[in-house]
Amino acid sequence: MHRVLEHIDRHLDQSLDLEVLAGVAHFSPFHFHRLFAAWMGERLGDYVRRRRLEVAAFRLFAQAGTPVLEIALSVGFGSAEAFTRAFKDRFAYTPAAWRQYQIELHRANSKINQVLSKNDQLLSYASFHNGISANLKQVNSMDVKLIHRTEVKIAYLRHIGPYGASVGQFWADTVVPWMAMHDLFGRARYGISHDDPSITEPALCRYDAAVELPDNADVPGNALLTSIPGGEYAALSFEGTNAEIGAAWTAILRDWLPSSGYQLDARPCFEYYSANSCFDPETGIFDCDICIAVVPL
Repeated sequence: MHRVLEHIDRHLDQSLDLEVLAGVAHFSPFHFHRLFAAWMGERLGDYVRRRRLEVAAFRLFAQAGTPVLEIALSVGFGSAEAFTRAFKDRFAYTPAAWRQYQIELHRANSKINQVLSKNDQLLSYASFHNGISANLKQVNSMDVKLIHRTEVKIAYLRHIGPYGASVGQFWADTVVPWMAMHDLFGRARYGISHDDPSITEPALCRYDAAVELPDNADVPGNALLTSIPGGEYAALSFEGTNAEIGAAWTAILRDWLPSSGYQLDARPCFEYYSANSCFDPETGIFDCDICIAVVPL
């Protein structure tokens, strides 16, 4: 089922009918349809439609210069008319109105932040990344680097639910004991957020805590196996606490990306923790690179 969800996210612009996805899962269409609904709590067609619209909603803002029709086609809709009807049913806005609303909301937050930053204060507002209040200083400049990564094999455990504090608890209660049991310390780690909780219901958001594996390694314990594709990524170095990382995600996705000349593609975005990354248990401060998969507009 995880392979199916991954296939959906990476092929939204293609046909995702029952036969195709049942083949990914290695089930008959008859059994797969029922298993998917039982496991996900929603029917296959509803899930695919939801993912198409959620990804489109994010791209409408992050790719403000991209025509609505192009975004519609990129998530599998055949026409602007069909896309507009489905989008309005889901978000109560037309795609153009949603884009304008998000732009105006972002500008309002930026202006408030500029005023407060002049007094060396911190702005607290709902972060687009984790859906909770986060402290954010005005980002005057960001050291975003374009890097090329090679494909890596990872083993991961999945958390489903709101981002923020619960993800930190997931690492502490589940991931760290799993790593200790299978001697996985000293390897690069990844935190992969698959959804935007300003768009996706927080209870449905997916997060993978992953460890890099050698090519010939066995899957440790009850983990699942996949790979992070290679290619070009934009990377932002982060050092701070779990409460602050949402603001860093907001900065690269909502501030840097729209004017960068790049757009996201279907590869996942993630936090990269090198083998030398540090965590201070007393302060909660850690460091990582926030990596978003990009291609030129």
